[in-house]
Amino acid sequence: MSESHQKGITALEILLGVAILGILAVIVLPQFSKIKENQVLKNTVGDIISTLHDAQSKTLASVNSSSYGVHFQSDRIISFKGVVFSANDPNNKTVNIAGPANISNVTLAGISGTSGDIYFERLSGAPDKTGTITISTPSASKIITISATGTVSVN
Repeated sequence: MSESHQKGITALEILLGVAILGILAVIVLPQFSKIKENQVLKNTVGDIISTLHDAQSKTLASVNSSSYGVHFQSDRIISFKGVVFSANDPNNKTVNIAGPANISNVTLAGISGTSGDIYFERLSGAPDKTGTITISTPSASKIITISATGTVSVN
């Protein structure tokens, strides 16, 4: 009598392995997508805060003897020189917002009315408007608040 041992993988073992990998993919892939979305939201909030601080710092330093401001659009923020945004100014600095994040709401009001622009006063660094900017992704949102002193905070 001779014993016959077969070595190798059976079709059933292959199917079981594929099924386990499929179940893991269904569980793990949505989590990676959500992690990426949250990172994009954090980066966008950081870009907006950095741009606001940069405009305020340039204003306080009287760079080119001017005020500086920030213009908000749904898919970008634009740093500008002066107290009025001009889309054609070659000195504008644009920061594009990566999808799926976007600016879903800008509520700024102050001395110069209501608009999607804010600039900083030269001597004090105070903003001409106060209010909120809402950044959204499909599953989350953050609200940036600009106070009368120019302090920027996030909810």
